[in-house]
Amino acid sequence: MNTTLHVTIDKKTKEEAGKLAKEIGFDLSSFIKASLKLFIQTESFYAARNPRMTPRLAATIEQAKKEYAQGRALGPFTGKELDDFLINE
Repeated sequence: MNTTLHVTIDKKTKEEAGKLAKEIGFDLSSFIKASLKLFIQTESFYAARNPRMTPRLAATIEQAKKEYAQGRALGPFTGKELDDFLINE
């Protein structure tokens, strides 16, 4: 069973939000529904037009680049090789 949610916002906000939603393939109503469902599932809220790396991920990538440059990087692995490596380490 569906219900209706009325939200009062200024026209400019609605237009800008609708434009951004359209850019990612949603109409505004579908975007709001998806956002609410995700909020319920994760009990958190995050939104970004362009995903950003966390500082931890950026540091991990930099460390991996250094190890690769020094010849200390392992891989690339096939799926089986990775399984064998992980099981035997």
